[in-house]
Amino acid sequence: MLRDGRSVLRVPQLSVEEGEVLAVIGPNGAGKSTLMLTLCALLTPSRGELRFRGQPIPSRGALAYRRRTSLVLQEPLLMDTSVYDNAASGLRFRGLPRAETQRRAQHWLERLGVAGLAQRRARTLSGGEAQRVSLARALAVEPEILFLDEPFSALDAPTRARLLDDLQTLLSETRQTAVFVTHDLNEALLLGTRVAVLIAGELRQVAAPQQVFSAPADPEIAAFVGVETYLPAQVISQQDGLNLVAADGFQIEALGQQPPGRRVYVCLRPEDITLYTSAGVPASSARNRLSGTVTRTLPQGPLVRVTLDCGFPLVALITRSSAEEMGLAPGLPVQAAFKASAAHLIPRP
Repeated sequence: MLRDGRSVLRVPQLSVEEGEVLAVIGPNGAGKSTLMLTLCALLTPSRGELRFRGQPIPSRGALAYRRRTSLVLQEPLLMDTSVYDNAASGLRFRGLPRAETQRRAQHWLERLGVAGLAQRRARTLSGGEAQRVSLARALAVEPEILFLDEPFSALDAPTRARLLDDLQTLLSETRQTAVFVTHDLNEALLLGTRVAVLIAGELRQVAAPQQVFSAPADPEIAAFVGVETYLPAQVISQQDGLNLVAADGFQIEALGQQPPGRRVYVCLRPEDITLYTSAGVPASSARNRLSGTVTRTLPQGPLVRVTLDCGFPLVALITRSSAEEMGLAPGLPVQAAFKASAAHLIPRP
């Protein structure tokens, strides 16, 4: 996709399977909304083509395709009419009979928990209520694809959590095909069947959510999905799917199929690190143990982010009760342990 002669989106190929929720994630400015508008046929790609059920969508025939889809935006964009009229508007535009229009609109208002507001003016609704009505309007037309462009980013945390939970249940029960754009990793994990990662306008990885989060394809993806420790290393050996890598005077075991001699980054997520005081480290299945000193602790709600000096910065995320029990404070010597499965290897130049 070109804008002012400059490439802003490069997607060699991307498919949306029937019945799945494809979560599109990436930092601000990555091209997520541009991709969404292209998939909706509201933007025409500079090169390549958009296909629906195997057939190309011509630019002049895009209206027929758009009538088979629905789009929910960050702002609900409701008409200044009643809640019921908003939920029924898409059905009326499509010329459905009055009885069918009433049945569908009422059904989806009930499913979204706002049927009791049917006669209210849309302008009087709270943000969460308005977005529920927007979803009811989109689903009432029974779209073959539901597009959701960061629909919850303007909502407060409790409202967003309730609406996300309801939407996850609804999508699961109906097997509604959907494309969900978000920069929130928790939303992608909750709703996504697969995850597509956009970085700087490039499609970098498409995989199951857990694979993207535990085995990111490159360092930029790793940084975006929460990997905080990157350790340059080199593979010493590989046997039966287990790599032994050397990193600045110590060795780490990691799952992988990297050949001996390959230069890699060892990537570790903070929640995969377990900390123990040096007084006694219990036996565990963790194959890797490092000695370090606490340099910083940062409370984050019920959790505490702990930074260690192990000859390199290592970040761990533990519960507040564990941190208090161990008396974690700057200068305290500790042991850090993590499993071979927690150490992800990314090739480096």
